[in-house]
This record gives sequence, structure tokens and C-alpha cells, in this order.
Amino acid sequence: MNTSPFPLEPTAADAQAAIADEFGFFGDWSERYQYLIDLGHKLPEFPEDWKTDAHRLHGCTSLVWIVGEGDADKLTFHSISDSVIVSGLIYLALRVYSGRSAQEILATTPDYITHIGLAKHLSPTRSNGLAALLAFIRNRAELALGG
Repeated sequence: MNTSPFPLEPTAADAQAAIADEFGFFGDWSERYQYLIDLGHKLPEFPEDWKTDAHRLHGCTSLVWIVGEGDADKLTFHSISDSVIVSGLIYLALRVYSGRSAQEILATTPDYITHIGLAKHLSPTRSNGLAALLAFIRNRAELALGG
């Protein structure tokens, strides 16, 4: 098992509010992209032996690996990408969802994507990759609840 810094905030809603506040400090998208890159560098180490096809997230142009652990009470996700911007997107998703109960994960719509303007500023391939990441997290939560 790998250690995870998440959750940083007590609830997923608090995490989304904190993300919106942080991105609100930046005046333009070049600064926001740089912040995304910086966040991606904060992801914890992802073991090389986890970088297998079984853990590969398909639907992304970049290489992305993700591992989910835990049960309905607490699901923890570990993920990494070969792309610095995608790693930043992963960091945001894990900040909202990792370390939460399956119930909270399923009850939380990823509103931060719209609130910080990501929906308008991601390429279609990055949007598809983010959708695949969020779908993986939701699916893992549904499975933990027996669905």
C-alpha cells in the first residue's frame, strides 16, 4: 500500500471550494496551467510495479495509471501520468475524491471543473481523459457499495 496525502479537506465539498478559491487567485490561463503543472508534481510516488496494463486508464491519450484501494467506508486512489498537465488534473480529482466514503464520492458532482473554467480550457483529448478518470472513481465507489 502506498501512502496518500488525501484528503486534504474534511469533505469533498470543502475540497471543491478550496480548489475554486485557489484558482481564483490567477488572472489568466497561462498562470492556471502553471499551477496545474505544479500540483501534478505534488502527487506522491507511484510504484513502478503498479505501472501495468491492469492499472492503465484507457480513454486517455497520455499514459495514466490508477489504483483504487479500500472499502465503502473509505476509498483511496493512487494515480500518475506521463503528462505534467494531466498529473495536475489527477491531483485535483484525488483531492476531491480520494480518502472519502463511497457514498460521498457518488454524491459529489465534480463542480470544480466548471467553477475554475477547466471545461472551456481543456483539449477534447484531455477532457475525455478526465472523464475516464472520474468514471473510474465513480465505478470503484459503486462496486464498493455492492453495485
